[in-house]
Amino acid sequence: MLDFEPIYTTTAAESIARFVAGHYALPGPLDCRMVNRGFNDVYLIVAATGDRYVFRLSHHRARGAADVRTETDFVAHLARCGVPVAAAVQARDGALYVRGRAAEGVREGVLFHALDGRAPEVASTADARANGVTLAKVHGAATSHRAVAPLYRLDLDHLLRRPLARVQAFCRVIDAGDGGILQDIATRTAARIEAMDGLTWTHCHGDCHGFNARISEGGEAVFFDFDDGGPGYLAYDLSVFLWAKLSFGRRFHAAWQAFVDGYRSVRPISAADFEAAHAFVIVRHFWLMGEQASRSREWGSEPVRWVTREREFLETWEADQLADRLV
Repeated sequence: MLDFEPIYTTTAAESIARFVAGHYALPGPLDCRMVNRGFNDVYLIVAATGDRYVFRLSHHRARGAADVRTETDFVAHLARCGVPVAAAVQARDGALYVRGRAAEGVREGVLFHALDGRAPEVASTADARANGVTLAKVHGAATSHRAVAPLYRLDLDHLLRRPLARVQAFCRVIDAGDGGILQDIATRTAARIEAMDGLTWTHCHGDCHGFNARISEGGEAVFFDFDDGGPGYLAYDLSVFLWAKLSFGRRFHAAWQAFVDGYRSVRPISAADFEAAHAFVIVRHFWLMGEQASRSREWGSEPVRWVTREREFLETWEADQLADRLV
């Protein structure tokens, strides 16, 4: 009888509870339940004292292993600087992350303090402003951060060219067209960005779309999920929020303006970075398309077929926002 080779396995909550109890000095018994399964697997841990934690088990992605060393080092720096973030909990050996072996291979885990507060509202200008304020604090603290050697750089190869290649490969597998048109859009976008002078380089959150935060009782946005982050373009970090408010049929322009106002209340945004953010919306869309396309072996082709139908959004954004003057 032949054995099956797993691509991805789901770890039982009871197994996670035992794993966490073995690696972290939490008062037991621990109650554990899965909260989310996807790019990462997320579990809620409740200690005997009632204290709540979130354990995130990283998933292998097309880009490679999770860069938890860089992520947890940066988040610890942010916490020391007073930036509102979900801090990682030290393991018994003092490390900020752990590793465990699943059927498909080694996976990295991080235990975070669970955040209080509510989820942001998609059209709320107050929540958007709070996100802008916190992102500016992240970038401000990044100026004094001396990073460990990161696995990834959020450059155009990482964010655009490699994701495009994954989308094109997926299009060939399911015999979908438009791969050449997507190539043309990506080439024009890369040329436009590379021609811009003075773009700021920072340590990015990488996924600041407005919902990787909790809004505290005082209205502050407390950030989590830095696992898509790393050294990269500041304009890209801004663009993710703009993309989130205006992609997939959304029209939340006021939220974007509030986000920018919040950011500028803490730090300035250069004219070059602000203009580049609009071009990076296309980059962000390609990044997501590539992430989704790369999961077709795991999720199946049908759940990610939408990536072959995004030509209209990309062409419309390019024509409306980038041809003459940005929004």
